[in-house]
Amino acid sequence: MEEEKVSDSGGEADPSQLLYHLESILDSHPLINEVGFIHPSQFLSLAEEASTLVSASIETIAQPEDERVNTKLSGGNTPDMVFWNRDHKLGISTEYLLPLYKAAKNAFMAAVGRYNNAKMSRFHEESGEASVSGRSSSFKNFCAVDVMKHSRALLLLNSDFGTAWNYRKLMVSKEPHVANFMDELGFSKLVLSYSPKSECAWSHRRWVIKMISGKCLNLQEIVEKESDLVKLIAEKSKMNYRAWNHRCWLVSYMSSGQVIYEIISSRDWAGLNVADNSCFHYRSRLMLRMLEGSLTKQGPKTISSHDAEYYKILKEELDWNEMLIKRYIGREALWLYRRFLSIYWINQFVIDGADALPHSNQTPISTSEIKTFLDNELQLFYSCQVFSVNDFDDYRAQATFSATYMLWITRHFSQYPGSELIMELRPRDVQEVLEKYCPERSCLWNFLRTP
Repeated sequence: MEEEKVSDSGGEADPSQLLYHLESILDSHPLINEVGFIHPSQFLSLAEEASTLVSASIETIAQPEDERVNTKLSGGNTPDMVFWNRDHKLGISTEYLLPLYKAAKNAFMAAVGRYNNAKMSRFHEESGEASVSGRSSSFKNFCAVDVMKHSRALLLLNSDFGTAWNYRKLMVSKEPHVANFMDELGFSKLVLSYSPKSECAWSHRRWVIKMISGKCLNLQEIVEKESDLVKLIAEKSKMNYRAWNHRCWLVSYMSSGQVIYEIISSRDWAGLNVADNSCFHYRSRLMLRMLEGSLTKQGPKTISSHDAEYYKILKEELDWNEMLIKRYIGREALWLYRRFLSIYWINQFVIDGADALPHSNQTPISTSEIKTFLDNELQLFYSCQVFSVNDFDDYRAQATFSATYMLWITRHFSQYPGSELIMELRPRDVQEVLEKYCPERSCLWNFLRTP
C-alpha cells in the first residue's frame, strides 16, 4: 500500500513530473485493477484511514515493503496529494486531471512521431536510400515501448482517445503473442473500471478476442470470464447498452453448453432487473444461438431428443416471463421479450397437420397446444385489465402493454391452426383500453373499429 504526493518547491505541480510518477506507479504496481478520480478534500479521510491501517499492522505483523502505507506525508499536506495507491486501487486527484491529460497527450504524440520517423528511416535504410544509418531497429523498438507506455497513461485519463487505442493495436500486431493480447484485455478492463460505457474500450476487447480466437486453446474460458465481467459491470453501471452489446457479441463464440448455462445462470439477475431491456435482448440472442441450426431444414419439422431439451427451456422461459409480468406491473421490456418468445416458439416447433406423424422422441407443438397457448394469452390480457381508479400508473401501463400485445398477437398468429380463439377476441375490449390510455396512437389500431 502506498500514497503518492507530487509537488515542486513552489507548490505548483510540474505536469511532466506528474506524468512520470503516474507511469512509475503503473510500472511498479502491475496488479492495479481499479482506477478512480478523487476530489482533493477526500485525501484527508484517506490519509486518516491509512494511518489507522498502519498502526494496526505494526501491532500485529509486519507487512512487505511494497504493501506498506508510506507515512512520509503529513495530514496537513494531504490536500496536495495527487495519487493514492492502496490495495491494488489507484486514485488520481481531480485537481490535476487537466495538466496530467495535457502532459500525457503531448508525450504520446511525441512518441508516435518518433516511432513513425524511426519506421521511415528503417525503410530508407532497407531501400538503400540512406547513406548514414541513424535509426536502428532497436531504437524503433524503444519508440514502440514509449508509445505503449504513454498511451496507457493517456487512456487512463481519457478512455475515448481513439488514436491511442489504434496505436496499441498496431504495436501489439507487430508482436502477436497471446501474452501481449492478454495484457491488452487486462489493460482495457482497468480502463472500464472508471469508464464502464467506453465504446472504444469494449471495441478493443472485441478486437483482441478476434485476434486470439484461432490461437488460444482456452478461448471458451476467456469468453466465460468476459461474460462474467459484463455481469459485474452491469451491476455497477445500470442500463449499460455498450456492455450488454459486447455480451451479445460474445454469444457467437460460445459453445452450446455455455449458451444453455448462460440462459439458466443469468435468469436470476434478469428477474431482478426487469426494467433493463438490454439484458432481455441478451437472452433473446442466447435463445437464437441455442436453436441455431438445431432443427432440420428439409422435409417435415422433426425434433431430436437433443432439441427436446431446447423446446423445454424455451417453454420454461415463457412461463418464467409470464410470472415476471404478473409480479412486476407495467414493465414494457417484459412484454417485448414475450413477443419474441411467443413467435419464436411457434415458428421453430410448430408441426403442420400436413406433416408426417412425429417420431416417438419428438416434442412438436400440436394444434391443441396452440389453442391452449392462445387461450392463456387471452386470459393474461383480461387479468391485466383489473385495477381500481386509485391504483398507480403502472397498472394503467400494464393494461396498455397487454392490449398492444394482444393486438400484435392478432396480426401475427392468424395463419396458425387454433388461432380462431384470438380472432374471436372482441375488438371492442382491446380498442377501449387503447383509446382510454393512449388515444394519441389511435391511428395504429383503426382497423379494430367495427363499421
